[in-house]
Amino acid sequence: MIETERLILRPWRSSDLGDVMAATNTPSVMEYLDGVQDEAHFRAMIERQIAYAGDHGFCFWPVTRKKDGAFLGFCGLKRGAVAPVLEEIEIGWRFGREFWGEGYAHEAAEAVLAWAWAHLDCEVIFAITAAGNQRSRRLMERLGMRRRTDLDFHHPAFAPEHRLAPHVTYETLRP
Repeated sequence: MIETERLILRPWRSSDLGDVMAATNTPSVMEYLDGVQDEAHFRAMIERQIAYAGDHGFCFWPVTRKKDGAFLGFCGLKRGAVAPVLEEIEIGWRFGREFWGEGYAHEAAEAVLAWAWAHLDCEVIFAITAAGNQRSRRLMERLGMRRRTDLDFHHPAFAPEHRLAPHVTYETLRP
């Protein structure tokens, strides 16, 4: 669906369950996402992504490496589900720990942003993450996104005192 020099972002398949769990369901990857989850969580996630893509034409697409087909993680778009980005276009990503530091997330996210500007009628794309997630925040900044401190918030999925409750918001404007 989307190809870059090294990557393919494609539709989800039910058969992706084992790959997505192996790549992303680890303590280091899930540190800012409330920890390792069970198989049912990932099965439901894949089903949601397939349905979401069918309804909207986009989702958080699986990312595979061209040279060997390795499942690296996922990257894509959704309509924001929490204020302050509720119903706004939001970009997100999650890559296996063994693929960090190789530029794959940046390459995939740049391709997703290019796809969004070409196919969606929006003027801004947001990204959110737990305040402590410095890796994602650095990627947002490398993508040219700017922090919107006025839109930082406490994520409603966490108790206010939970370490993952404080979230930061970044945006990028249509070029």
